[in-house]
Amino acid sequence: MKLVIVSGRSGSGKSVALRVLEDLGYYCVDNLPLPLIGSLLEQLKDSNELVAISVDVRNIEEQGKVLKEQIALLSDDTSITSFFLNANDKVLLKRFSETRRLHPLSKNQISLQEAIKLEGRLLEPIAKMVDHYIDTSQTNIYDLSDHVRQILLGSVDKELVVHFESFGFKHGMPAEADFMFDVRFLPNPHWELELRPYTGLDAPVQEFLERQPLVNKFIWQIENLFDTWMPHLERNNRSYLTIAIGCTGGQHRSVYIADQLAKRFNNSKHKVSARHRELGIE
Repeated sequence: MKLVIVSGRSGSGKSVALRVLEDLGYYCVDNLPLPLIGSLLEQLKDSNELVAISVDVRNIEEQGKVLKEQIALLSDDTSITSFFLNANDKVLLKRFSETRRLHPLSKNQISLQEAIKLEGRLLEPIAKMVDHYIDTSQTNIYDLSDHVRQILLGSVDKELVVHFESFGFKHGMPAEADFMFDVRFLPNPHWELELRPYTGLDAPVQEFLERQPLVNKFIWQIENLFDTWMPHLERNNRSYLTIAIGCTGGQHRSVYIADQLAKRFNNSKHKVSARHRELGIE
């Protein structure tokens, strides 16, 4: 089992780090009481081998001591990586002021500035025992995401999940689509009586559409569009992408084009899937 422990001062980026871990397949638990680490791993050992927990000032007093004790109790087959995220007081004060969030220690009836300084002192024992100390004072969320991914994977590259979906406009547009393309202007196999019973997954329809220059040009342009801009979408911290292709009934043109695009991108580093909504096929 792989366990990642994320700690740090409030406002330093712990939530961003946890989102990255969640995208990487980790089972994430925010603000877990430290004595429960062993119980959590025992519960998850058969269902999830990637676990991440966040530890902050709300967990327990004497955190450094308790964390060392809990780690010592873990089995030898548990691989542990730990992060501590920090930023200077001025930056943290600015972040809290801009977001108007309540600091976890503000309930102690102290000022925000005092709460930030107190938290730094309380978390100092943990900051001294982690594997990776990250100062986010001059770091945006994208740089931090890449940094965490680099440490865990040895690379900033992400396995972007690309999902192609065909649909028919007469049945409604898919609400989850990030990009949507209307192919109703392309030659329609529906008007060829011998092709009408088939779908875009059947050879007769595919052969008909393969002979259409407009169809081939459209597929090439969509492929070129995403080949060009996919790296930029990835760098924008995106984990998945849904590309919807729609024709009138969702039987022929959209099915064929979504299927062809999925096949072309299937050879890339991305995880690609295709769904044909009106056919009920995934």
